[in-house]
Amino acid sequence: QLQFVESGGGSVQPGGSLRLSCAASGFTLDYYAVGWFRQAPGKEREGVSCISFSDNTTYYKDSVKGRFTISRDNAKNTVYLQMNSLKPEDTAVYYCAAEPYYCSGYVAPYYYWGQGTQVTVSS
Repeated sequence: QLQFVESGGGSVQPGGSLRLSCAASGFTLDYYAVGWFRQAPGKEREGVSCISFSDNTTYYKDSVKGRFTISRDNAKNTVYLQMNSLKPEDTAVYYCAAEPYYCSGYVAPYYYWGQGTQVTVSS
């Protein structure tokens, strides 16, 4: 089955950190941009960050700039999202998905959605 497997979520206090992993299963990441998305209860899914396939150009939602860092390790077929200085409004289920080559600003069709990983930020 071709999909991503997300992991690394959990419950943290405000100001804490988590590192999410997004491992590709059944395909290689070499020619895909990978985006991280999140969906909070009662809200629509939104794009959080994206990394392009070759030059590793990265993009971030304004509210996470300076706090989140996306990276990829093609040898491990995995993309990461380091999340620092977490806030309660970051609470959501986080997903990753792929699009061909370059980040489109979360408008292109995305593929290989995983089941997501829950992130809860609460005191």
